Amino acid sequence: MDRRDFLKQTITIIAGAAIPASALEFVNPRTLFAAKGSDVKWVFLADTQKCVGCGFCVKACKLENEVPYDADVSRTWVERYVICKDGKMRVEGKMSNPGFGINADSPKAGRDGFTTPRIDIGEGKHVEIRDEDISKAFFVPKLCNQCDNPPCVQVCPVGATYKTGDGVVLVDRSWCIGCGYCIMGCPYGVRFFHPVYKVAEKCTFCYHRITKGMKTACVQSCPFGARQIGNLKDPNDPVTKTVMTGRVGILKSEYGTKPQVYYLALDREVR
Repeated sequence: MDRRDFLKQTITIIAGAAIPASALEFVNPRTLFAAKGSDVKWVFLADTQKCVGCGFCVKACKLENEVPYDADVSRTWVERYVICKDGKMRVEGKMSNPGFGINADSPKAGRDGFTTPRIDIGEGKHVEIRDEDISKAFFVPKLCNQCDNPPCVQVCPVGATYKTGDGVVLVDRSWCIGCGYCIMGCPYGVRFFHPVYKVAEKCTFCYHRITKGMKTACVQSCPFGARQIGNLKDPNDPVTKTVMTGRVGILKSEYGTKPQVYYLALDREVR
């Protein structure tokens, strides 16, 4: 019996770590900027006004990080949001009112772009929305939030998921036992089992690239500048300057995870 199988059979840790009260404070980038330690703190900036849902970022990520191209999983993805005026929508020819008119989908993680106005709501069903019924529509890039208080690190029983000194959460494939605790513990749904390696997988900010002075694959491939990565400890970094203005948003701040992915023009309907 190898170490992985042994740990699978013997570890009985319950997946679920309590978040300390201090983590529930609203994220303040200035406290991270002033924090002692490494002179690098990686942060990501996504602009929903610039994202057009082309899918180039997803393609580049899959190729760069060895995630099978046709697999229904991805380290990063793009969601399409369509908000209806009256809160109603048409499902397979019948009027309905699920979701209060907030419709979101991400077919194949948005890899091939969004080539049809039909919204995929799962189970083979689609939503047909007339142009005149749309209040607003936009795209939202999603990826690992590289939390400053990462629950996935807290629940990993073998230390396979860990946080680096410059703020990036990584996964050691040689240590991962595939227990799935980190996948269950992530409130953002960014983790999955790699279909080939059978271990936990997620975005790593292309750590192998950024530590060599390169951009992430998704940032490099975006033709519209909707994705940017920067060093929060560098006051002259364009990303830092934007984040420090305070006109940015984060996802699910109520969980106290302190995400390090910031959004410009983040709509309140985004889940």
